[in-house]
Amino acid sequence: MTRRCNGAIVAAMILTLLLVLQWPLDRHLLAVEDNRDDAAPLVEALDGPHARQAIRALGRFERPELAPHLLPLLSSTETDVRVEAVTALAQMQGALPLAPVLKRERDPRVRALLYEAIGRLPEASEDVLLPGLQGDELIRFRAMKGLESFYRVREVNPTESALAAIRRTVRESRSSKLRQLGLLALNRASDRDSKTLESAFGDSDPLVRRLAVAGLNEWRDDPSPLVRYEALRVDGGCTRAEAALSDRSEHVVLLAIDLLGNGCPPAPLERILEENRGWRRPARALVSLARISRDATRRQLPRFVSHPVWQARMYAARAAKILGDAESLGKLRSDALPNVVAEALVTRDDALAALATDDYGLLVTALELLKGMESDDSAALMLLETLARISARKERTSRDPRRLLLERLRELDDVTVAAKLEYLLEDFDPAIASLAAEIITEKTGKKTGAKTTRFASDPLPSADFLLGLQGARATIQMKEAGSFVVELLPEAAPLTTAQFVKLAESGYYRGLTFHRIVPNFVIQGGSPGANEYVGTPGYIRDEVSTLSHERGTLGISTRGRDTGDSQIFVNLVDNFRLDHNYTVFARVVEGMENVDAIQEGDVIEEILVTRR
Repeated sequence: MTRRCNGAIVAAMILTLLLVLQWPLDRHLLAVEDNRDDAAPLVEALDGPHARQAIRALGRFERPELAPHLLPLLSSTETDVRVEAVTALAQMQGALPLAPVLKRERDPRVRALLYEAIGRLPEASEDVLLPGLQGDELIRFRAMKGLESFYRVREVNPTESALAAIRRTVRESRSSKLRQLGLLALNRASDRDSKTLESAFGDSDPLVRRLAVAGLNEWRDDPSPLVRYEALRVDGGCTRAEAALSDRSEHVVLLAIDLLGNGCPPAPLERILEENRGWRRPARALVSLARISRDATRRQLPRFVSHPVWQARMYAARAAKILGDAESLGKLRSDALPNVVAEALVTRDDALAALATDDYGLLVTALELLKGMESDDSAALMLLETLARISARKERTSRDPRRLLLERLRELDDVTVAAKLEYLLEDFDPAIASLAAEIITEKTGKKTGAKTTRFASDPLPSADFLLGLQGARATIQMKEAGSFVVELLPEAAPLTTAQFVKLAESGYYRGLTFHRIVPNFVIQGGSPGANEYVGTPGYIRDEVSTLSHERGTLGISTRGRDTGDSQIFVNLVDNFRLDHNYTVFARVVEGMENVDAIQEGDVIEEILVTRR
């Protein structure tokens, strides 16, 4: 019964997506959406054959002043138009109140989306959302999603009557996704209702059981590694962590190694360091050992400082920091890999020396370390020279280090800095131009405006290329974990999908790694620098949709709106909190067990795209 109900909800969500989008999409409207500038062509298209595409694009502009154009569409006789209008208005974050629309709307599919949308908006309240828990299963699901969002975003706890309703829904609902959302709300409120949590721990879905364990806040054994990881995380003392070293899941083992550094006897960690089982376990053991046995760590540290795997040297830097080993840190700051150098930075002088790099991840680390530090003329000159050098590369993804360079210059008590930033008023990046104008205004007292207001337009893929993405799949072959197959979703995210395919077919991802592994959350990879800040030179626009970040879906990593740099992530669990903020462009259809097995540094050997 649970499986049938979950299938019905998923089917309804997919049907909603397919109905509200048209294919082939109008390429001109795609260009307007991608530019995020003049919305007039989208407004004009609201009366045409691509109205729903135009509505969706207006929502992605996230400009409240455009909301009046969508208001009449809430009364459209076409259900699909009302669905898209509700979603777009919610993406505008409260441009128009939707609660009055809920009162008059009768279509179950639109009502369901209204409950979810209202939960994200300033008008959200229990009075509006709780009645949705009395509807059919799809409405209950969306209403619970709205409630969970309301509690999380507004940082409020459920009232007693709401707690009772949520507990009852968790115990009685046939939808595991609805039960997850209810448990997320209860856990956030630290509700320890034993009847509800024990019922949830007996659930057939491990995604529900892991949230039950988080609520129980105690160890429970379980056949699923998702649940065992959560149980060890919330209740992992020394004895339990040592026992978990023999767990079948590498995620659980690595967590156990980390936990053994919390004042546990050093013997298990020393044994791991003597074993010849790759680099991940001993590297993590080295850092944990540094927290509890300095002498034993000093004996082991030299072989990691010169380890052939750079990730192991990165962990060596972390251990050396704990020990305060200046000699080892000095060697690691001379490493050929920027990520190792970044881990070894300690002092102001270290950070200033790192400004000579062009690696954005290392620059960000150095500039964060320089925050609030006393500066002098030579430091100011280094900051200005670095800013000019990085700006000359004209890469959109240089925004993070350049923003930090400007913030460090802003901290200087030097009005002459302002004149040296004037060239940035015409910078290719409107965010940098705007920040430079703000700093010049502050330092001179003279109102200054940016001359650049938007990025220059990028060429779109051809119509034939976009059409060829329908029904396409990609097989991602990993060096260690095996392969997995993803279904691409160009109807939801056409330009993101096109970028992924273009890069995959050019060999861009070949040899890159998954550098960020967060069990029970996501894995992230596809960075040439194996860090958060190094990706393609250009940005991908967000293409958020009604698709949810369910387990097995793929998204694009960003650092703010419209800042995707082609790094991909795979959701390891249902991450509802990422919905409406990150693009979903694919979903795993084969080999999810291999996705679960991917560990830090595993290499993407090949991505093969096949078209229908």
